[in-house]
Amino acid sequence: TGGTITGLAQALKEKKPEIKAVAVEPATSPVLSTGVKGPHKIQGIGAGFVPEVYQADLIDEVIPIKDEDAGTYLLRLAREEGILAGISSGAATRAAVELAQREENKGKQIVVILPDTGERYLSVGWVFEEIYKNYEDTIAQI
Repeated sequence: TGGTITGLAQALKEKKPEIKAVAVEPATSPVLSTGVKGPHKIQGIGAGFVPEVYQADLIDEVIPIKDEDAGTYLLRLAREEGILAGISSGAATRAAVELAQREENKGKQIVVILPDTGERYLSVGWVFEEIYKNYEDTIAQI
């Protein structure tokens, strides 16, 4: 959320100014980076406006994430890590993986905040469609 990233960026940069704060936004609703809002499926971020608490001057980069990528990483968190997170956590994780894969970040620590739980999204069909289709295989993998 705007408050989470702003507060963390401010506190961490006071202690270590070289820390980079990276925000995430839906690729189809890049309000933070362009001011353009649009439809998307990543609940919890990209509300169509920039929150008053958000301080863009503290943010070093904004990474756009596709709905499908957020869903894929949501499922990976569940399967590979046993974390039932929400769709915005999937988006944040996808961005963290992208950052970690960049050459300039080799050997650096990447920290990701998972801002939501998956419990409130269990009824959101598109997110868990694959889990529902392959329930037994998915449970076995988790």
